[in-house]
Amino acid sequence: MRNSPTVVYIHGFNSSPASFKAQRLRRAWLQLGLPEEHLLIPKLHHHPKQALAQLQEAIAQLGQPVLIGSSLGGFYATYLAEQYHLKALLINPAVAPQHLFDGFSAEQENLYSGERWQLTDSHLQSLAALEVAAPADAQRFCVWLQSGDETLDYCLAEQYYHGCAVQIEQGGDHSFQRFTEHLPALFTFVGVAPSALQSLNLSALE
Repeated sequence: MRNSPTVVYIHGFNSSPASFKAQRLRRAWLQLGLPEEHLLIPKLHHHPKQALAQLQEAIAQLGQPVLIGSSLGGFYATYLAEQYHLKALLINPAVAPQHLFDGFSAEQENLYSGERWQLTDSHLQSLAALEVAAPADAQRFCVWLQSGDETLDYCLAEQYYHGCAVQIEQGGDHSFQRFTEHLPALFTFVGVAPSALQSLNLSALE
């Protein structure tokens, strides 16, 4: 497909490419007939330094992709969008996630792979190093928040991304309920032509 958009989807903390949103996005992408190689969903390492290297490699592979980041993935996406001047759509993004773990060190388990790993000060220091000022070019960012997020305080993201296109839905949760219904808006942000979206059958994705 000519002029097909390219996307890197960035999953969240202890998540994976097998997550609901990642898989629903992939299925919709293929349903639209978009090139499979134009959508990358890396399985990220738990350490921020290694995860960042994986994401930089994905960006290099695709050139100027649109970033879609969920939770901690939204934090990574913000850093990378500022570094590479990319567009980013953020779903319940984490803000300054290192503070969520202040003074906390414990064994973690990936929700999908079952991999166990130890959260250390090295993780927190690496996260802190990725913190950037609020986006100056707000037009490149679209932020989706749900007030019922039980993991992150959506108000922190609302304040941090002030001036960006911030959409706040009442209720919901951290997983971002009704994600499938938002796929047309996601693809519009990514750059899929409205005429191409007419073939998107959301009910077939259930």
